[in-house]
Amino acid sequence: MSAIDILGKLDGLDVNLLGSLQRVLLVTDGTLTEILEAYFGERIALVKVSQRVIPATALHALLNPIPGESLIERKILLQGTRSRTNYVYAESLVAVDRLAPSFRDQLLNSDTPLGRLWLEHKLETFKQMHEVRCGPANSLAHYFESGEKEPLLARTYRVFSGGRVVMIISEYFPVAYREAPEVPGIGRSALAGAAR
Repeated sequence: MSAIDILGKLDGLDVNLLGSLQRVLLVTDGTLTEILEAYFGERIALVKVSQRVIPATALHALLNPIPGESLIERKILLQGTRSRTNYVYAESLVAVDRLAPSFRDQLLNSDTPLGRLWLEHKLETFKQMHEVRCGPANSLAHYFESGEKEPLLARTYRVFSGGRVVMIISEYFPVAYREAPEVPGIGRSALAGAAR
């Protein structure tokens, strides 16, 4: 599915009104952590909101689960280490028995973002977009210092490895971020001039 096809699924919002960063975040098959670091010029840290091991049920159909299989249900924030801005809220369901024990242990016991774990463990992955949407922030509003009725963009995708689905990930982020801070001692006009 092309980027245009994915963006075309975003009902109720004219994608032409979105900034280029938001469009990239909706369609990328790369890691959001690296994109956010490059764009905002600050390190991005993972902040765990909650994490628990649960048994798989029929409600987890996107994972093609074995009944009773162990899943890690994890909710996290991707947060700027300098600005303390929450850029992304994400929820993931991970079929941990389908992954190497070292990956599972690091997932459970570290604050390393999934994308970086994939790189560290050289995990070959394929992402299949399931849904993109725009809706009210509701209970997630406080993470983004917004009102409950303000819109958030969201995407849900399945992650495959070795031909098997191993994760379902949903990521939520604002329709627009505040501007990236200026570099001390270098104004935007100086940066624009240097780029010419």
